[in-house]
Amino acid sequence: MSSVWDLFSLKGRVAIVTGGAGRLGSQMCDALAEAGAHLVVASRDGDKCRRKADALSASHAEAIGLSLDHTDRASADAMVAAVMEKYGRIDVLVNNAYTGAAQRFEEMTAGEFEAALRGGITGTFVCSQAAATIMKQQQSGVIVNLGSIYGLVSPDQRIYGKSGLNSPCNYAPAKAGIIQFTRYLATYLAPHGIRVNCLTPGGFYDAGFQSRPEYDEVFVKNYSYKTPLGRMGNPTDLKGAIVYLASDASAYVTSHNLVVDGGWTAW
Repeated sequence: MSSVWDLFSLKGRVAIVTGGAGRLGSQMCDALAEAGAHLVVASRDGDKCRRKADALSASHAEAIGLSLDHTDRASADAMVAAVMEKYGRIDVLVNNAYTGAAQRFEEMTAGEFEAALRGGITGTFVCSQAAATIMKQQQSGVIVNLGSIYGLVSPDQRIYGKSGLNSPCNYAPAKAGIIQFTRYLATYLAPHGIRVNCLTPGGFYDAGFQSRPEYDEVFVKNYSYKTPLGRMGNPTDLKGAIVYLASDASAYVTSHNLVVDGGWTAW
């Protein structure tokens, strides 16, 4: 019988994280690498991904950085081919990448609205389809899609002050679609030994926004007040959740949406 430490271990496994050099993506890469996985850090910014991979390799198992347009099937196939050439398998895919405009509802064009759907739900579909080709051959694999609390509840536009960080109208539909797509894909791929779950974060503090008007004194204060645990997410709050979903610790869990939001969606 495996110990709990064995269940959480990812030693020898290969994990792809799209958008892996960004704030939340980087946190998840760190966690998976610390658990023993070989990381593939992938996004449009290939140089940034390679720098992140070099940093991971220096402290953990070997990692690589790859360029990826997560909305383009040819790009996703090229990424999968590169991973297979290097490691010969794909055990985990984390669909974290997202792109979308942040215009006000009155100012957003139909093209900008649709681009966010492509940068969210379509990108998740494209990368899942490419990776699942390999996972089906292996008869094993894990896909973790990134949702959002705004795929579950509507944003409170009153909390943002003058920060300009108001959640746009195209973001919530994209994230809600990802949560539902997770349920579909989990049942569809289950016969092939592939588990599919969703990880839904709440708001995470971003020091890069400190220069924005009323970021700390209004937005962060309001957000924290509305959160039962009284704070925003920090640089380690996703680490345990992503390792749990990626590892055998969650071997009997599929089609689940794990919400990591400090209780934001509880009321």
